[in-house]
Amino acid sequence: MSFFALTVFGLGAMSVATDSDVIAVPGLGQSPGIVGMLAAIAAFVTTLRGSLRRQHPSFLSAPVTALVTALVHLMGVWFAVLVSTGDLVIATAVTGGLVQGGPSLVILVAAAVAAWGGIALRRTRAEHPRWPWERDEDE
Repeated sequence: MSFFALTVFGLGAMSVATDSDVIAVPGLGQSPGIVGMLAAIAAFVTTLRGSLRRQHPSFLSAPVTALVTALVHLMGVWFAVLVSTGDLVIATAVTGGLVQGGPSLVILVAAAVAAWGGIALRRTRAEHPRWPWERDEDE
């Protein structure tokens, strides 16, 4: 959830700051963004899950998770634009605009921060917070 929340916030803030749309091609609709984000979430979860299965996960897997997530997002958007327009040039131009305009960097940073947080939680063996009356008497 933190990856999704950070990404939505970051893309929204970037859009407001630059006064431009994330995908500024008229007539595309929202499907490329939705497909790209769903692909990015799936890649983030899959990559991070593999890292978290180890007994003592390394923080070095956070940049790998972030890079895979950003690349899969680009592939998802590219594929969705290609399917909706049928034009290879437009699909490539849209993904190039994501890289040049900054949205890919926002997704990369959000994935790195969220992955680092997930790894930190796993390494510290954090538990859900409990009220004092929920604790065992032996503690």
